[in-house]
Amino acid sequence: MSIERKGDKLIISIPENTDPEGLQRLIDYIEYNQITIKSKANQEDVDDLSKEVNVEWWKKNKDRLLGK
Repeated sequence: MSIERKGDKLIISIPENTDPEGLQRLIDYIEYNQITIKSKANQEDVDDLSKEVNVEWWKKNKDRLLGK
């Protein structure tokens, strides 16, 4: 494996036989990191939002999942 800088980009070379699922998880993590790097949200904010989304999701899907 190697990392090379070309202008404003980093070029990462990896072996062809690299696990594509593991590589996708790594790419997803790097993308997440780039998206959230300037976020001012703290863990409590994230937890509150997650709880709110889950409550709303359950309201919309409860009948379908419970067969009512």
